[in-house]
Amino acid sequence: MYLLLLAVIYLAFISLGLPDSLLGAGWPVMHEFFGVPLAWAGVVTMVISVGTVISSLLSERLTKRFGVKYVTLFSIIITALAMLGFSISTSFPMLIAFAIPYGLGAGSIDAALNNYVALHYSSKHMSWLHCFWGVGTIVSPCVMSLALSVSVWQTGYRTVGAVQLVIAAVVALSLPLWKVNADPKCAEKDARTVGVSGALRIRGVPTLLAGFLCYCGAESICMLWSASYLIEKTGMEPSRAAAFASLFFIGMTVGRFFAGFISDSVGDRNMIRLGTGIIAVGAALISINNLPEIFTLAGLVVIGLGCAPVYPSIIHSTPANFGAENSQAIIGVQMASAYLGSTFMPPLLGLVSSFFGLWVMPAFLIVLIALMTALLEATYRKRA
Repeated sequence: MYLLLLAVIYLAFISLGLPDSLLGAGWPVMHEFFGVPLAWAGVVTMVISVGTVISSLLSERLTKRFGVKYVTLFSIIITALAMLGFSISTSFPMLIAFAIPYGLGAGSIDAALNNYVALHYSSKHMSWLHCFWGVGTIVSPCVMSLALSVSVWQTGYRTVGAVQLVIAAVVALSLPLWKVNADPKCAEKDARTVGVSGALRIRGVPTLLAGFLCYCGAESICMLWSASYLIEKTGMEPSRAAAFASLFFIGMTVGRFFAGFISDSVGDRNMIRLGTGIIAVGAALISINNLPEIFTLAGLVVIGLGCAPVYPSIIHSTPANFGAENSQAIIGVQMASAYLGSTFMPPLLGLVSSFFGLWVMPAFLIVLIALMTALLEATYRKRA
């Protein structure tokens, strides 16, 4: 039952990853369909992120009241219905309306499952959990690329929505399995509620949140703008750029798979440091002009490899740094800060690129990663 439940949790994280890279892959065509500027992709992600921030901040209360398994199930159902809503949208306001439930569903499952795995499983399982999120983010650009080649972008969203409903059915059948990790000390309904204000008063949490915001801003920039960056820099066709945008997700997914084998021995803090150094190398690669296209594509893979250990290591270290009794509240606020980064950084890059071009993307990544490193190191010093 232990391994079967772990497989179901991994499958749920595939569901979480499926929609995350779909918008970036389809937007070069979608913005023409809706008659809006390319930079308005940031508006869509902003609305999604507002929903995720709200549900992340409520995750502690929701999880304590309903339990992780029910939060997971209903979150998948809500996001699946939102994807199907995207597929029938005929105007930009209609698309925005369906972005709201998408965000609400994504935030709850993200916070609940991250804390569940951080409490009950080792660092390698956290790395592999996010590896399966990467599987979802790899599959969806390929789905969109195929849809753009043989059909329309709506088919991509329709397909992903249907897959998520199938995953929801599997999670529903697995509900009896969740008792395998029952722990009276960590029972959701018996634990005290720390709350958002209580979490923010804990020493080291504000700098942790700011650092996490910077990292997630950098990651979301790669997720949303990679296809557009390839089109502007190399002149690729949109369907080809959508497919190659998955290289970032491939690098991140492969990196998380192999990181799982060393993360327990290397430690969360050192894994974060290793990842940031690799991200810098990848950003340098994609910034170099007058080189063959293969260097830019390789740079996306390298950035993905660098991102691989950062997110899971930050999350997994939360109970150890701040205590298991505080972890659900802090991880919920962490998810909120993550989506704030996802909300404001891609539109900010879109705004700047409308004046100077997307060539500024690598510089954005370097600045955000440098800020993240400084803030996380400050957190570790405070907790020490």
